[in-house]
Amino acid sequence: MIVSHKHQFIFLKTKKTAGTSIEIALSQFCGAKDIITPITGEDERLRRELGFPGPQNYRISLASYRLSDWSYLIKCRKRKEFYHHYPASLLKQYVGERVWRDYFVFCFERNPYDKAISRYFWSTRREKAPDIIDFLHSAPRRQLSNWSIYTINDEIAVDFVGRYECLTADLEAIWQKIGLPLPPVLTRAKGSYRQDKRHYSQVLTTEARGYIEKVCAREIDAFDYRFETVSNPQ
Repeated sequence: MIVSHKHQFIFLKTKKTAGTSIEIALSQFCGAKDIITPITGEDERLRRELGFPGPQNYRISLASYRLSDWSYLIKCRKRKEFYHHYPASLLKQYVGERVWRDYFVFCFERNPYDKAISRYFWSTRREKAPDIIDFLHSAPRRQLSNWSIYTINDEIAVDFVGRYECLTADLEAIWQKIGLPLPPVLTRAKGSYRQDKRHYSQVLTTEARGYIEKVCAREIDAFDYRFETVSNPQ
């Protein structure tokens, strides 16, 4: 997640939507007062190699604390922190109404069927992969759906939701909107774990498809996603 006061934008990082690659690309434009949340060690090394700013200002300011935050600090002796998949509902409370209203807030979404396959390969990358339906049933719903990240009270709360399927075009539009000086160039973070490149329609069973449609019903409806098939298997 990034909150850039320098360029007046907020990037909410959703899951399995090239979020880390986008976050690394955006980091290069951040100023000293901007908020950048930590990413994994391997990705942080990549960000350092590129010479871009790393995690900074991600501990929530005491000036923004609510009563529950002070209770947490006293009990746990630890400051509250922003993290990479921080939801809009909480972030709005901490950055305030003016920043939320005046800054350009954006994120990305992905076809839930394809996203579920990406999640499957990522989550099982270090183990023998179970059947897809067994994995889906065992996975927390928040891993399969991004809806809670960019909505408040079940309504989309951001200015723009880009599509993973139109990543290049939507990134160019975002870059132009917020006036960044260089064109978007993405690194390939977390992109080497999916070995099975088949279309999702060739991997998902009828039962798995139905489960995804149940868990991700709201984004399927909001963005008119459809289960597509391919005629020529790879």
